[in-house]
Amino acid sequence: MGASLADPRGGLRGRHRELTALRQALADARAGTSAVVVLRGEAGIGKTTLLSYLSAQAAGFASISVTGVESEMALPYAGLHQLCTPLLGELPRLPGPQREALSIALGLRAGDAPNPFLAGLAMLSLLAAAAERRPLLCLVDDAHWLDPESLRVIAFAARRLLAEPIAMLLAIRSPDGDRELTELPGLTVEGLTDGDARDLLASAVHVPLDPRVRDRVVAEAHGNPMALLLLPYTVTPADLAGGLRPAGRRPVTEEVEAAFYQRFRQLPADSRRLLVTAAAEPTGDPNLLWRAADRQGIPADAGAAAEAAGLVEFGTAVRFHHPLARSAVYRNTPAPERRAAHRALAEATDQDTDPDRRAWHRAQAAARPDGTLAATLEECARRAQDRAAGRPRPRSCAAPRN
Repeated sequence: MGASLADPRGGLRGRHRELTALRQALADARAGTSAVVVLRGEAGIGKTTLLSYLSAQAAGFASISVTGVESEMALPYAGLHQLCTPLLGELPRLPGPQREALSIALGLRAGDAPNPFLAGLAMLSLLAAAAERRPLLCLVDDAHWLDPESLRVIAFAARRLLAEPIAMLLAIRSPDGDRELTELPGLTVEGLTDGDARDLLASAVHVPLDPRVRDRVVAEAHGNPMALLLLPYTVTPADLAGGLRPAGRRPVTEEVEAAFYQRFRQLPADSRRLLVTAAAEPTGDPNLLWRAADRQGIPADAGAAAEAAGLVEFGTAVRFHHPLARSAVYRNTPAPERRAAHRALAEATDQDTDPDRRAWHRAQAAARPDGTLAATLEECARRAQDRAAGRPRPRSCAAPRN
C-alpha cells in the first residue's frame, strides 16, 4: 500500500487552500480571537483527514472532539455528552442556572428538561472557562449524524464565540443536515485536480497503469481522495494493468465501504469479532469495549491486527479511521454476530448510570419480539422525548413491573 489516508503525501495532497484556512484558524485562536470553520463535502473527500491534520498541528492546545454516529441520532444530547465530558471539571464555575441546565442535559442530575437557551449559554461558558488556561481546539466530525439537540447547542455556542482563544471546526457531509450551521463560516472541500489525482493514484498503486485506464479511474473518482487511495483493495493489479476495470462503477461511498470491508475480511477471527463489537458501540469507550470483549472470550491482543490494517485505533478512545470503516464492518456482518456483540455490550453497560444505552443494546441483541423489552424501550423513548421537549420524567427506564 502507498500513501495512507492521514499521510500528508497522500490524503492531504492538493489541499493547500484548505490547509491554509485551518492553519489560520489555529493562529487566530493562539492570538485570542475565536475561529469557527464548517468543512462541507461528500463522503471520502478528506474532511476527516483535515481534522486529524489540524489536531496534530495544535501544539499547546487543549482538545475536545466528537464524531456523530447515525445510531445515536435519536438519543437527545448524546453528542453533547461526548464533547463536554473532558471539560466537566469546569462545570462548578458556571452560573447556577446554566450549570443546572447542562447537568440535566448531560444526565448528571435529574430534573426538568433543560431550557435550550440556557443549555446553549452553558456550552458557551464551559468552552470559555476551559480556554482560560490554554487555547482550546473543538473538533466535530460527521455533524450531520449528531442528535438534533446536541447540534443545536453546539451551533448556538459557535455563533457566539468572539474573543476567546478557541478554534472550532465542524465537518458535515453536504448537503445533509446543514440547517443549524448555515450562518457559520464555511469551506467546501472539493475534489482534487486531475494532476493531483493522478499523483495520488500513483502513490497507491504499485503496478504499471495503462494511461487510458489511469485516466478512466481518475475520471470516475471525481477527485475523491479516498476512492483513489483505496483502489488497490477493490480491484486486482491484473485488472488495473490490463484495462479490465469496468466502466460505470458504484458510487464512491459504496466503493470505499467495499475497500474497508476487504481489509476487515482479511483479519483473524478474534480481530473481526472485536471490530464488530467496536462498530456496535458508538461512544468509543475503551473500558466498555474490553469488558464486552472479555464476555465474548476475545483475547486482549486481538486489536493489534485491526490497528495494523489501518481500520481502527485503540487508545484513550476507540476510533475508526473513517466513519465508512465502521459502517462497512457493521452493515456487512451477519445478524447473529451483530446480536452477539450487542448482547455483550448490554451486559457490560451499567444499568444505573446508562440505562438508555443498555436498553438499546438489548434491543439490538434481540432475535425475536420481547414484550418486556418493548415496554422498556417505550419508556426510554418517552423519557427522551420529554427531556428534549422540556417535560420532567423519572431518570430510570427499567422495565415496568406488573
